[in-house]
Amino acid sequence: MQYRTDPKSGNRLSALGYGCMRYTKKGGAIDQEKAEREMLLALEKGVNYFDTAYVYNGCEVCLGRFIKKYDCRDRLFIATKLPQYRVTKPGDPERYFAEELERLQTDHVDYYLLHMMNDIRSWERLKSLGIEDWIRQKKESGQIRNIGFSFHGGTSAFRALLDARDWDFCQIQFNYLDEHAQAGIEGLNYAHEKGLPVIIMEPLRGGRLVNGLPAQALREFEKAPVKRSPADWGLRWVWNHPAVTVVLSGMNAVEQVEENCRIASESLPDSLTEEELAMYARVVSAIRSVVKVGCTGCGYCQPCPKGVDIPTCFSAYNASYSTGYFDGLREYFMCTALRKERSNASQCVKCGKCEQVCPQGIHIRDELDHVKKRFENPVYRIVTAAAGKFWRY
Repeated sequence: MQYRTDPKSGNRLSALGYGCMRYTKKGGAIDQEKAEREMLLALEKGVNYFDTAYVYNGCEVCLGRFIKKYDCRDRLFIATKLPQYRVTKPGDPERYFAEELERLQTDHVDYYLLHMMNDIRSWERLKSLGIEDWIRQKKESGQIRNIGFSFHGGTSAFRALLDARDWDFCQIQFNYLDEHAQAGIEGLNYAHEKGLPVIIMEPLRGGRLVNGLPAQALREFEKAPVKRSPADWGLRWVWNHPAVTVVLSGMNAVEQVEENCRIASESLPDSLTEEELAMYARVVSAIRSVVKVGCTGCGYCQPCPKGVDIPTCFSAYNASYSTGYFDGLREYFMCTALRKERSNASQCVKCGKCEQVCPQGIHIRDELDHVKKRFENPVYRIVTAAAGKFWRY
């Protein structure tokens, strides 16, 4: 197993982290015995970073039972998350955190994240509820060792959040298809320049870069001199970046643990050849050949007077054609609907300011209509309304 040093704390973190969200279910509940076999194998192979969250149904409890059964608390780092979108009064963070400690059967959390904090407004809202004092108290007591946030949104919003306080770490989505989407390579490097460890989620886009590839993309991988699976190629691309600290994988099979640990043991920063990097470019080109909008995510169109996150809307729209409709819908829902202030396409009033500054000359208003027609059907509106109440914005 390769290890990368957390520049803030000095902790040696395994390059591969265990994403505790996709445990196998049996009869509607987590298969504890199976999950323990897989986690134990990962631990024995050197994985020492385990990531879960309050809202991952049953997952904190599963991890806590595993740690107690094998008495391995001092062999791993626990990362879990505060559901900040549910925080509505000053006492809420303590209530959620106390419940998480009980579920995890521990007296401290090594890496604690504000879950899905996608814009500066979310942080300002938490500050108004006293979150800064609460974080300070928890760090002073040692109950929280490192504080950070997980992020789904655009690069400018990510940079603003990084500048809002002295964070200990952050977590972003990053893979070879999303190099310039969400926080992107610019955000990754900005966090690295600030001396932050960066945890990567969705390195294979939830499996879409394994099972959802178009035929031409698969042919590009098959033509490579070294024969590797799409998963292998996908993970190696992420680990090739020196700014990446840990890459999370939601493993739920012994074979996945074996393969991912092998790849992690072999993958070093800046180890991909020019020929291999050129191959990734061809794979991306093949995927994007079915892309509908040629948005580069530059952000010149931002901010929209009505709050539309135009690059994110187009990223999700394109994903719905390149890696599957529901992949795009999930990204659209997470990045535009689960926010204090909605940023979806239907917010557009067609003022046209965005089109005046778009370097690509995109007919943004027309394309946003296409986004709205593709995603914002009656089911979307019902789910969004229900989610708004659930997340308590």
